[in-house]
Amino acid sequence: MIGIIVGTSEGRELLKRLNEFTEDIFVSTATTYGGDLLKEYKYKILNTKPLNKEELEEKFKELDINLLIDASHPYAVEVSKNVIEVCSILDIVYLRYERKGILEEFKECSQVNIVSNFEELEEKLKVFDGTILNTTGSKSVEKILKMNLKNRFIHRVLPSVEVMKNMIELGVSPDDIIALKGSHSEEFNRACLREFNCKGILMKDSGKEGGTREKITAALKEGVDIFVIDKERIKYPKVFYDLSELVSFVKTYVNT
Repeated sequence: MIGIIVGTSEGRELLKRLNEFTEDIFVSTATTYGGDLLKEYKYKILNTKPLNKEELEEKFKELDINLLIDASHPYAVEVSKNVIEVCSILDIVYLRYERKGILEEFKECSQVNIVSNFEELEEKLKVFDGTILNTTGSKSVEKILKMNLKNRFIHRVLPSVEVMKNMIELGVSPDDIIALKGSHSEEFNRACLREFNCKGILMKDSGKEGGTREKITAALKEGVDIFVIDKERIKYPKVFYDLSELVSFVKTYVNT
């Protein structure tokens, strides 16, 4: 059986292409929302909760996974590390689908501030005045709140019950939440920045598919400072940047 860890929009396209020659697939997402997006595709088993390393090993053994495609989010580094280790232990073929980042195109812009982690971000924002549009996702909200900064943050997050419940439990005001599924156009990003009089935008380099370019160009045109949390670089055993090449590899593997 083929296993797929899905954490990006490309996961749906990957499933669609794999369904042309197989349905013998185990799909794992981190949320029920992610699983709901896959209902029209064909697979044998769907998991919709995060799995730790021990749970991954147990599940892969149980289902006799022989090839694993890691299409988790570019910033889900711990997930990838766990999957790589488990695949090594169980002698499973590991394939990584990786989005290409676009930050390299803009890193020389004076408005762009690149930080390695939230600790570095906190130091930058201690001396920054103004409202900030946070587009890094709901999982980052607690880290931002713990910084106890004077800045107002507008959090743009997925419109799921799970996310909204988490935001309320964290004490985030409804006035500071934009609940919309991305990605968004440059025009919409500019409108958000203007509507809340934002002086900064916080983002990750989620690549073309994640709308990073549209966020950056919107901020540049609005004269807004850009704070980008860079991703940790890890060494993947085998990585693909093109879906067609990945699917071709899998098809050949399945048919041999």
